[in-house]
Amino acid sequence: MTDTLRTPPPTAAAQHRRPFTLDPGRWETERSRALRTGHVRDHTCTAECEPVLVYERTPWGWLAWTVPGDGTPHDQPHQIGVLTPAATPTQRLSLRWLTRRPARRIALAPTIPGSLRLSAAAVALISLLAGLFAMTHGVPVDVMLPASVLAPLLAEHLPGRLDARAREHVRSVEGDGACRYLQRLASLHTYLVQATAGSDRYELHRSAEIGRHTLWDAAGLLQTQDTRSASADLIARERLMVQLAGQAAQILERTPGPANADQARKPEQPLGPYPPGPRSAPHHTPGMLSLKGALLMPQPQPGLDVRTADVYLLFAHEPYYPGPGTQEINTTVVTADTLLHPQVQQPDGARIHDLLTRGRQPGEIIPLATLTHELNGGADWPTVGDWESVTTDLLQIVREGECNALSLGLPEIARALICTGPRSHVRTYDAATDQFIAYGPTERAAVLAEVDKFLACIVAEQDV
Repeated sequence: MTDTLRTPPPTAAAQHRRPFTLDPGRWETERSRALRTGHVRDHTCTAECEPVLVYERTPWGWLAWTVPGDGTPHDQPHQIGVLTPAATPTQRLSLRWLTRRPARRIALAPTIPGSLRLSAAAVALISLLAGLFAMTHGVPVDVMLPASVLAPLLAEHLPGRLDARAREHVRSVEGDGACRYLQRLASLHTYLVQATAGSDRYELHRSAEIGRHTLWDAAGLLQTQDTRSASADLIARERLMVQLAGQAAQILERTPGPANADQARKPEQPLGPYPPGPRSAPHHTPGMLSLKGALLMPQPQPGLDVRTADVYLLFAHEPYYPGPGTQEINTTVVTADTLLHPQVQQPDGARIHDLLTRGRQPGEIIPLATLTHELNGGADWPTVGDWESVTTDLLQIVREGECNALSLGLPEIARALICTGPRSHVRTYDAATDQFIAYGPTERAAVLAEVDKFLACIVAEQDV
């Protein structure tokens, strides 16, 4: 049994959620150019269509967007490229070279297949005129003829060679799953970079450096593997980026100074998914789960030596779609006993099962992040087991129908909350109200309460 929690997507603006987030006028300019000179995405597109791409350059690489026929911006790029972290100035030129506007080509005669670059045709004409002029002034034909032939050949084939050389310093990915994942990491990394602006704190600069390498490593994984086979490594990298962004936000909160105070009081622009300066009275966007009955009443906890088998493990994973036209699945809930499944890596699954069932309330839903919090922030995971392999195995048997599970499509903020510890905070920026919003333990408990109500309805009809 697999069900999807249907919730609307979040509406809070974030960096890289739309083309040119901080410069909407640039998108209108590029869209107008695409409508004049290239093929846009509309109902006439086929698999052979090559629509024009609008490149949005960033310090770490680029995002390439297609232009829909109706002119509305996409919420997901067609391609994402990541430049090597230790790029030299020469290698940075490769970024501009690869994101140049596509060359215009001239079709040859109807009986001759192929086409010719407009630049190559122009060079051929110029070299011909220059050769004739030189020969009238006494330059030997055997000197000018090879030069006149070689120049257009270089103009036609040299850009391809330069493309191949430039791509040695860039990792680019395409496809819905890969781009969606890198898009989230890019938003987090952009916030880390913006957090370092005007700051001399070593911790912030080091976080941005680690985030840069994490983005590069993730692009490498997605180049060689699909999101399913690399799920465990990708989740680990996303968790690291979320932790770095949270730590950066806490550092900025604690940093004294008028600049930081002004930033918290009156933000000028969105700074990414976890900007500093939270408001004291957060409110909820339509993309958040409904939080009616949000507060969970405190209950006495059983002793740590008491085992409660009737508990559930909730863990986030790389999003996937179970079928055509279905909603994204990015979080799964399984019973504790699923950890004992023979297809789950053992004894790691049994050890996590022991930790999961120790001192819990019957029917309690325990996020994987809660276990990480209990294990000294994750430092003690090696003494328990390989949680990455275990969750990968769990997702595999769920997708193969080997066990019952509750599959969820959580919105961005709700997913971030259950990926953090019970006392952590997630911060975002609401462009509609020009406010920073802080979500903390209360909202996290509300998300779990909502999932619990949904799970209870399912369990009432059939055991999970």
